[in-house]
Amino acid sequence: MKVSGLPKSILENLYTIDKKSVSQISVLLKCSENKINYWLSKYKIKKRTISDAIYQLKNPLGDPFALKQPKNLKEGILFGMGLGLYWGEGTKRGNGGMRITNTDARMLQKFIKFLESFFGIDKNKLRFSIQIHHDIEIEAALNYWSRELGVKKSQFYKTLVLKSRGEGTYKYKSQYGVVIVQFNNTRLKKIICNMIENFS
Repeated sequence: MKVSGLPKSILENLYTIDKKSVSQISVLLKCSENKINYWLSKYKIKKRTISDAIYQLKNPLGDPFALKQPKNLKEGILFGMGLGLYWGEGTKRGNGGMRITNTDARMLQKFIKFLESFFGIDKNKLRFSIQIHHDIEIEAALNYWSRELGVKKSQFYKTLVLKSRGEGTYKYKSQYGVVIVQFNNTRLKKIICNMIENFS
């Protein structure tokens, strides 16, 4: 194709609709990236930010989730509970994905159900980290959290063993350690954080 006369409609289809990168378009049209950037600017087609471009490369098929609104009171309670749990226990700052930390298996079960029910997330795609004190058996903690959360052991990263600082009540409160539930998607974190902001 002769890029010197590149039609706006073709560029919009490739960049905006098909979500191809400048680099991919330049290869497809056999021209330089500078030429593609020139036409994007000339046609005033808004370029994606670096973070959006990286996100697109990591998710070429689109978002790995889909928002579903609660349909009844029971679902509404679970939805509100999920937002509340993330508000209190989840990471809201930084550029990373979603992370929520707790020692209560029932609470984490509810949050996972929240992700499954309203965002269509397959819990096999979730990842987990366990933090334990040195006097807790790693295998016992892994078996407990795998069973209670209904997920595979392969979804857990290497267990982090912490050195205890004196005696305390931690053995009763977190006898199987602390678990971090992770879903590495910055866009979903932003959506949930925006929902929380709208409630506050």
